[in-house]
Amino acid sequence: MRKFGNRKKGKIMTENGVNEHCLADAEMPDCGMLKNKKARKSKCPSWLRRCLTVKFISRIDRYIIVKFLGTYIFSIALIISIAVIFDINERIDKLTQSHAPLKRIVVDYYMNFIPYFSNLFSPLFVFISVIFFTSKLADNSEIIAMKSTGMSFRRLLRPYMITAALIAATSFLLGAYVIPRGNVARVNFENRYIKKKNIASVDNVQLQVSPGVVAFISHFDMNTKSGYGFSLDKFVDKKLVAHLTAQTIRYDTLSAERYHWKLNMYSIRTLKGLREKLSSGAAMDTIISMEPSDFMYTSNQQETLTLPELKEYIQRQKERGAANISPFEVEYHKRFATPFAAFILTLIGVSLSCEKRKGGMGLSLGVGLALSFSYILFQTISATFAINAGWPAMISVWIPNIIFIMIALYLYRKTPE
Repeated sequence: MRKFGNRKKGKIMTENGVNEHCLADAEMPDCGMLKNKKARKSKCPSWLRRCLTVKFISRIDRYIIVKFLGTYIFSIALIISIAVIFDINERIDKLTQSHAPLKRIVVDYYMNFIPYFSNLFSPLFVFISVIFFTSKLADNSEIIAMKSTGMSFRRLLRPYMITAALIAATSFLLGAYVIPRGNVARVNFENRYIKKKNIASVDNVQLQVSPGVVAFISHFDMNTKSGYGFSLDKFVDKKLVAHLTAQTIRYDTLSAERYHWKLNMYSIRTLKGLREKLSSGAAMDTIISMEPSDFMYTSNQQETLTLPELKEYIQRQKERGAANISPFEVEYHKRFATPFAAFILTLIGVSLSCEKRKGGMGLSLGVGLALSFSYILFQTISATFAINAGWPAMISVWIPNIIFIMIALYLYRKTPE
């Protein structure tokens, strides 16, 4: 006769290395439970699960990171879809009047419109995503359960900051190197079909190509890369020492060197005290530190330059003594400040929405939207002061981040551990 009493217990080793007791004759889970476990695992893509299997990233961290990224991508897709619909509705008359081809509308404009505005408003999407899914976690008492195990608020911030770092790094790389290439086609499309500013030539252009060297050209055609009425003056101690003139000038686009020009019917006048030396010729190849793009400034030109090109352009224009470089300086510093805002707005969003409230997520979402739009407002106003009022570009661009860092630190300290 079989006796029923205390069942035998054996020790097993858990994932964390803790010895636990289990029943020797415990029943196996049924197939339904196994299917549910597999279904839960399949929600996270395999490539993402492999990337998140790091020692200092726990299962809870992976859960929050996947929630964060999923909500972020969904909010981008939703809001940008609405923005595209409104943009089509606003511009459809101009596009039909200008007879823009459908292929160019889709490929040149909207295929570059979507990544540009997604990256431009990336901090806003981060803020909305954090508040939305963190409020949902708090309403479901999941954050309370995490804190009941001894998890501090600082520890809770780890997966949020890891995700913010991924988004900030991606946003920086896209904004610095990838999106400007696509903006070339988008800006050209806007100037041709929407703004109808297809400028093919410029007249009476004067610029300083290097310290003490001033170039002048009467007319230059951007399509043929050639012009006429060219002169080049060199000054030393505010005195003219050389004067070059040429009937025609053409930029050599096939040359391996930059700034390679071909002059036709030229003459050079060299001044040495009271003496003058004259020389002339039919043709001459020379290096002049200027390019056809330097003769004309197009609207939003700073958006079409990568980060190294933007830095080089600003430095070159400063050496020439140009006065219209404020938009380029603002754009340069904005490409660093905007990705950094992901950390600030993530901290504010978590601090606002990690507590369970009676009114649900409505209050947190409303406060979050107000703060996010105020951030964009501050960013626009400060950039305007830098361009029109002569404020230092670096300080103007970073003012919104400095203000919101103070707000983030205040809310962080007010949040209970």
